Amino acid sequence: MSDQIKFIVDNLNKEPFRKNYNLITFDSLEPMQLLQVLNDILAEIDPKQVVDIREEMPEQTAKRMLSLLGILKYKPPGNATDMSTFRQGLVIGSKPVIYPVLHWLLQRTTELKKRAYLARFLIKLEVPSEFLQDETVADTNKQYEELMEAFKTLHKECEQLKTSGFSTAEIRRVETVQNHQQMLKIARQLRVEKEREEFLAQQKQEQKNQLFHAVQRLQRVQNQLKSMRHAAADAKPESLMKRLEEEIKFNSYMVTEKFPKELENKKKELHFLQKVASEPAMGHSDLLELESKINEINTQINQLIEKKMMRNEPIESKLSLYRQQASIISRKKEAKAEELQEAKEKLTSLEKEVSLKTNQTREFGGTEVLKGDEFKRYVSKLRSKSTVFKKKHQIIAEFKAEFGLLQRTEELLKQRHDNIQHQLQTTEEKKGISGYSYTQEELERVSALKSEVDEMKGRTLDDMSEMVKKLNSLVSEKKSALAPVLKELRQLRQKCQVSAFDFVILLEVRGLREECLQEESRYHYTNCMIKNLEVQLRRATDEMKVYVSSDQQEKRKAIREQYTKNIAEQENLGKTLREKQKAIRESHGPNMKQAKMWRDFEQLMECKKQCFLKQQSQTSIGQVIQEGGEDRLIL
Repeated sequence: MSDQIKFIVDNLNKEPFRKNYNLITFDSLEPMQLLQVLNDILAEIDPKQVVDIREEMPEQTAKRMLSLLGILKYKPPGNATDMSTFRQGLVIGSKPVIYPVLHWLLQRTTELKKRAYLARFLIKLEVPSEFLQDETVADTNKQYEELMEAFKTLHKECEQLKTSGFSTAEIRRVETVQNHQQMLKIARQLRVEKEREEFLAQQKQEQKNQLFHAVQRLQRVQNQLKSMRHAAADAKPESLMKRLEEEIKFNSYMVTEKFPKELENKKKELHFLQKVASEPAMGHSDLLELESKINEINTQINQLIEKKMMRNEPIESKLSLYRQQASIISRKKEAKAEELQEAKEKLTSLEKEVSLKTNQTREFGGTEVLKGDEFKRYVSKLRSKSTVFKKKHQIIAEFKAEFGLLQRTEELLKQRHDNIQHQLQTTEEKKGISGYSYTQEELERVSALKSEVDEMKGRTLDDMSEMVKKLNSLVSEKKSALAPVLKELRQLRQKCQVSAFDFVILLEVRGLREECLQEESRYHYTNCMIKNLEVQLRRATDEMKVYVSSDQQEKRKAIREQYTKNIAEQENLGKTLREKQKAIRESHGPNMKQAKMWRDFEQLMECKKQCFLKQQSQTSIGQVIQEGGEDRLIL
């Protein structure tokens, strides 16, 4: 663990961080400061993470960091239970959770920068299947996938070019080309224009996104306003009284505790600034002297901290634990009060914005968003119309294909006719009767025209008037027959325009529902945290009441008394054990000496035993054995 902290401190003191930490100052950082250090490292890897976490909600900070760590493929140690502990530790800035993350990030900063850059372009956005049924959305999604594949190819080529490099011979070969300076200038201008085009396209896309988010925000605020009005309409007197009591408690806390502290701090800050302003201007030597004094004081503080850590008195550590818990509770209480105040201010501004947007919507003749069963019926109706539209579109495509085929056939027939006419003219020229076919066609055409003119002259005026009447009646019949069709066509055009607008509303409603679910989960989480804090505060209040009580029987039930009793028992036990240890140390020397004498005595007895056995074996040498009438001496 110490090597890990030393590695983190060494890297934080280098470029580009330059934090100027040592082991003691780094280990004494508050959870909020430790989270800011982690955020600074993540911002170095991904510039989008440049955020002051004091201006951000803890849940948003944890969500943002977890998302980036997931992209960077950081795997916390342990199983699913440890994963939940990791998330909770990341929210509260726990050192056992933050230190391994810092160590892992600082080990591979360059590699993670590249991974974060690629993630901006290679993480695919999942589009719901029901939206892909629209041809425009499907084409846009296909184009998006093609651009992603093109980016992969270009990135690989870029990496290959970076690793390959160019030789001096290739550069000299370019210099031999005519007008190479002008070509280089043109290429440079082309690159600048392309970069400008990309920047403008990106700026355009960002503005579109901002416009889309603004419209979504407007719809969300309108829905929140409606829900709040609905909740206010269905509210009961008990819930209203409870809400008013909570608001009174909050306001009393703000007036009696928070605002006086802030006012006192502001007064101290003002007094300090006035003191600084009243002092004469300081030179470089004065600044150096102040810096040396600050360094000396920091050194003394570190020495005192080390002495305190080495002393480590048990009673003082217990009291510091209680003080730390009390300070944590007070800080959390202040933070929640600030969050509540910010939420109220934001709610007020949103209410004003909602009222303004509502008035604007009424001026433009806007309609309300469908909900519930009406929305489901509208979606089913829209799907049926989409199916009919696709069928009609397919029929039109078939007609277009058939029209293209007929047009091609017409071109081929015209080409064949031209060829036949050319052959006929060639044959007439060979036979010496050039222009015969053309003259014959003209004669036939003139005769046909003459017969038509004669026929038209032969008609009487009554026939022509009767024809005019028939034509007028036919035109009126066609108009009356087409009138309902045209009326229905106008209605369908209006509905088609409304359908496009409702489709956009459908997308916004889906996004708002997801955001509503997120806000609801956040609301429940905040309520749980508030309840936990209330329980802890109630326990602390009960403990203070019991401790301050004059009844000795009640006072014995206090947790402080119980801990004091346990501390006294443990101190007595420790004293007894120290006395035993002292007695053992005093008798250790004589006991060791006695044990050594006993081992020497055992060695002496063992030596005597060996001597005795050796003597017994020597007496048995020279034994005589009689076999077969002979005497043998065995040595």
